[in-house]
Amino acid sequence: MLAEADIAALVGARHPDPFAVLGMHPDASGALWVRALLPGALRVELLDAAKGGVVVELVQRHAEGCFEARVPRRRKRFDYRLRIAWQAGGESLLADPYAFGALIPDDTLEAYAEGRHLRPDEFLGAHPMVIDGIEGVRFALWAPNARRVSVVGAFNQWDGRRHPMRLRHVAGVWEIFVPHAAVGDLYKYELLGAEGTLLPAKADPCAFAAELRPGTASRVALPPERRALPAERAAANRRDAPIAVYEVHAGSWRRRADGGFCDWHELAATLPAYAADLGFTHIELLPVSEHPFDGSWGYQPVGLYAPSARFGDPAGFVAFVDACHALGLGVIVDWVPAHFPNDGHGLARFDGTALYEYADPREGFHRDWNTLIPNFGRTEVRAHLVGSALHWLEHYGIDGLRVDAVASMLYRDYSRPPGEWVPNVHGGRENLEAIALLRTLNEVVGSDCPGAITIAEESTAFPGVSAPTSAGGLGFHYKWNMGWMNDTLRYIGEDPVHRRWHHDRLTFGLVYAFSENYLLPISHDEVVHGKRSLLGKMPGDDWQRFANLRCYLGFQWGHPGKKLLFMGQEFGQPHEWRHDEALPWHLIDDERHAGVQRWVRDLNRLYRERTALHRLDCEAAGFSWLVMDDRDQSVLAFARFDGAGNVVVVACNCTPVPRHGYRLPVPAGPGAWREALNSDSRHYGGSDLGNGAGPLCVDTESEGRAALTLTLPPLATLLLVPA
Repeated sequence: MLAEADIAALVGARHPDPFAVLGMHPDASGALWVRALLPGALRVELLDAAKGGVVVELVQRHAEGCFEARVPRRRKRFDYRLRIAWQAGGESLLADPYAFGALIPDDTLEAYAEGRHLRPDEFLGAHPMVIDGIEGVRFALWAPNARRVSVVGAFNQWDGRRHPMRLRHVAGVWEIFVPHAAVGDLYKYELLGAEGTLLPAKADPCAFAAELRPGTASRVALPPERRALPAERAAANRRDAPIAVYEVHAGSWRRRADGGFCDWHELAATLPAYAADLGFTHIELLPVSEHPFDGSWGYQPVGLYAPSARFGDPAGFVAFVDACHALGLGVIVDWVPAHFPNDGHGLARFDGTALYEYADPREGFHRDWNTLIPNFGRTEVRAHLVGSALHWLEHYGIDGLRVDAVASMLYRDYSRPPGEWVPNVHGGRENLEAIALLRTLNEVVGSDCPGAITIAEESTAFPGVSAPTSAGGLGFHYKWNMGWMNDTLRYIGEDPVHRRWHHDRLTFGLVYAFSENYLLPISHDEVVHGKRSLLGKMPGDDWQRFANLRCYLGFQWGHPGKKLLFMGQEFGQPHEWRHDEALPWHLIDDERHAGVQRWVRDLNRLYRERTALHRLDCEAAGFSWLVMDDRDQSVLAFARFDGAGNVVVVACNCTPVPRHGYRLPVPAGPGAWREALNSDSRHYGGSDLGNGAGPLCVDTESEGRAALTLTLPPLATLLLVPA
């Protein structure tokens, strides 16, 4: 019979090895005993699974539901079931989870512990499966310092005594197969921490789905089948392809009539068609991984493998990606490996220790966001992060990941005063562990996810962000050009009468424009928290504000670098973005806003059609200044080339004063040019000043340079092509 100490440990949920005592075991004489811990059970019978008859009724050893019996006349193990009559009424016939041996192969766990297995979701988390003909779910969790881990859910009345798990010491992984658990079941993990304290119930770090907030449970789900990126999508992500990204917060692009979120199917029916009609090439989604707080916009995730339940199930997100691809749109997802929230059900002090985060707050705590920083040097944490990235790319077939807050990962002194950060092993400020993680991430994506791209939100001058790792770089495909964004937004916010003194803010970006593969971002961060919307940044009266906006967007689309624009700015949303309400779609009935929208559509069309505007976006050979220093008139002009003889000229007049008879140098070759686009056209809400639809003939200045004599409309951008 089971010792009283073992019984006390079982009913107290503190037994160090429940698999050693529960289930079927022989005693020293070879006789078989069966034991079960079933709180709330009235009677338990042992049945022969093959024959169906009752073998023996178990004896209740403890009022909290500890039952056991010696099996009569049998000395060989056999397949059995437990028939349970419950005190609350009803009866169950269940397979015993403690009848199953170790589940995860040793070599898998060894590879995980050694850092050779970068897809932990393949064995951690909840996996529906059939074992010995029994349907159920295998649960597995990394928690090496916990004294006890139980999976709890509706299948066991959320009672941590029912399913304590087996510890696989080689990797600190706990596992159990729960017969009769199924897809759709909610669950969490109950942990007895390293110091013997019962911790708040934890969501599964590797869950594929989650409960809708404010609930915090994980949900058993099948991950989508792996899917390769279509060849045409891989081509569309290339460095020489046109890339114009429409950045979207899925929770506020549109809302249902009752104010609720649209699900993925509803978004798939509207958002891809809208973005494709405007000529965008990609949709970038603010983080859609599971997160507890709407106001974080997804940037404080707890479930890096689970699409948020706000928008439906994983299959719905697959349908959304497919809808985008069907219309020629790529899908980029914001991904957040730099920090995580300290919610009790999340990763914070997961097993009673600083497991996922650095233990020292000088390394492990973000002052700016009140969040925790992953321990980038820990093998299992690196696998968790890289595995999450691969999960989104391989199972959802998205085109790429935009990696958030890379600058905060690269530097140990990021946003920290002297004396409150820990130097690296060489005494420097670089986070060598995070750098190694990012390089590993980009190498694995490059080798295992052909055609997929990674984009860094990185705001410093860290060298080689988009250089190959073989050349000492971080290996990203693209980097956000935050310097360009900050300089040009400051410039465009100046009253035009003062712009002559700030002309270099428009031109300075070309000093370093080809040092990285840049993407020019006008993102959500620039139209919130008191920064005003893009239209709201513009000075002057209403006419000037709209003209300024069109002029600036024309400059952005003509400038070297891929493009990104946050939703609502494409029609001149006047107020800041509000995450808890839909965009003000009624504004497009106003011709001023509709004109901005038409301008963006035509910019995208020309950008895609004219290879000179995109093929050499990231190379100096694709750009030449024509007018760089006319600060007195706030005019600048440049040419874009594709390396195959094609050219587009971009000219910007950044004052409300028309410039008649302006002599504009142009590249030699074409004998005549024409206006392809003019932001001052009445079609876009302008004054309709320009140079007409006919050809503009080249004359030759005394220095032998080709030139055009033009009218530069007020606060306008012209895009000229050979006639």
